[in-house]
Amino acid sequence: MELDNIEKLLEKYFEATSTVAEEKTLQAYFSQESVATHLEQYRPMFNYFSSAKEERYTKQVPLKPRRNYYKWISVAAVAVLTFGLYFGNAYQERKEAEYAYQETKKAFELLAQNFGRGTEKVAYLQEFEVAKQKIYNNN
Repeated sequence: MELDNIEKLLEKYFEATSTVAEEKTLQAYFSQESVATHLEQYRPMFNYFSSAKEERYTKQVPLKPRRNYYKWISVAAVAVLTFGLYFGNAYQERKEAEYAYQETKKAFELLAQNFGRGTEKVAYLQEFEVAKQKIYNNN
């Protein structure tokens, strides 16, 4: 009868419906020397559970909390990146404005040179106009 009861308790145990008292009964049964041969396969499992309860962690646990500098490093990196983008953008705009100024200055210089040539041609026209007036006045 006891073997039948143990088999029913095992079935309940594997279905996860057993109580704590029933599990203790199973552990007591499998810790005995005489276990039924067809239930011998469950003995290491229950012996492991009973020996695992006795295990203790023996290493020292450090009580001093570790500092997390990554948070501050990331804040500093964001600050440097923002600073660089802001002033880098202003620098780039200033360089572009200087380049545009230089190109405009070159264009005006070229225009002034060509304008000088044009005034020379106008001087010849002035002489032509004087000659024309002399011809019209003589006739």
